[in-house]
Amino acid sequence: MSRIDVACPDLGDFKDIPVIDVLVKPGETVQLDTPLVTLETDKATMDVPSSAAGTVVELLVDKGSLVSKGTPLVRLEPGESASTATVAAPAAAAAPKAPPKSSPTSPPDTPPQAIAKSPEVAEPQASRSVALLVLGAGPGGYTAAFRAADLGLKVTLVERWATLGGVCLNVGCIPSKALLHVAKVIEEAREVSAHGIAFGAPALDLAKLRGWKGSIVKKLTGGLAMLAKQRKVEVVRGTAQFLSPHVIEVTGAAGSEKIRFEQCIIAAGSEPIRLPFLPQDPRIIDSSGALELPEKPGRFLVIGGGIIGLEMACVYDALGAQVSVVELTAQLMPGCDADLVKPLEKRIKARYGEIMLNTRVIGATAASEGLQVTFEAQGGARSTK
Repeated sequence: MSRIDVACPDLGDFKDIPVIDVLVKPGETVQLDTPLVTLETDKATMDVPSSAAGTVVELLVDKGSLVSKGTPLVRLEPGESASTATVAAPAAAAAPKAPPKSSPTSPPDTPPQAIAKSPEVAEPQASRSVALLVLGAGPGGYTAAFRAADLGLKVTLVERWATLGGVCLNVGCIPSKALLHVAKVIEEAREVSAHGIAFGAPALDLAKLRGWKGSIVKKLTGGLAMLAKQRKVEVVRGTAQFLSPHVIEVTGAAGSEKIRFEQCIIAAGSEPIRLPFLPQDPRIIDSSGALELPEKPGRFLVIGGGIIGLEMACVYDALGAQVSVVELTAQLMPGCDADLVKPLEKRIKARYGEIMLNTRVIGATAASEGLQVTFEAQGGARSTK
């Protein structure tokens, strides 16, 4: 049986990728999809699986080698397990089957005709079929859809929002970073006064600021729509519901339709939750609402001292609000290196109204003059502010 060379698969736009580890040795037996080598690009580390089964005869790359699409990685001696199984199967099937033995205490065998077969569920009828359906057009969904289309698949991208980009581009990373840039400019102008350059208090036009932020989001989401069109990725607007393992129903403004798919990628993303112990009041906003810049509040409480909460705290502090932060755990940005958080905490303690750690919010009451919030400290002591 002739030996075969397992080559590096298509890696997209990457070439001359370094091998950082060789995972097999000569003489080892590998199966289909057994990792052979590890590659490292500037974006990710990936294992290259074997496209055949057999015994490794020779390594064709070493640690540090540069590989591209088609570069031979290892040479295999194909195994004989497949041919052996093919020969052995008819022999096993031809052998007579011995009748089952029963003991006086064991119940008689159930006749084959007495075993009920589960009814087959009929697949719902679909109006059309696609090779790949991607549910969610955020950074995970649209990148998967574009890559699959580049590889020749017929792709349908389902998104419930009017624009592509998901949370990140519409109500997450992009608009928040735009507002953080504004906050940085305000802070730098304020701090440079210590060096003899005074600009005075900034004049805020929130409507114009919202429009600028929206123009950035529109530019990026519009670019995604153009990329989808160029790749012939079909975009369907609406909310999807699985009807079977291979059929989905999408309901939108234009009605509903059923689409059959061979494979599906679920990239549904996230959305902010509403805390059940807070009242329904327009002055209580989530992270998406905070990005819309409602009229500047005099006092602003951020529940949750994680990254998103502190981003909004930074923005509203720069815009002139008196900000307080309450965090359930013992430090801001839980999970981050405490040595990195301490300088930030020291800086904002001098600026913000309060930073309450090891404290939970247990309720709030809406009043005309503001929201009265009840806090509970770690030891159980409660206070209302």
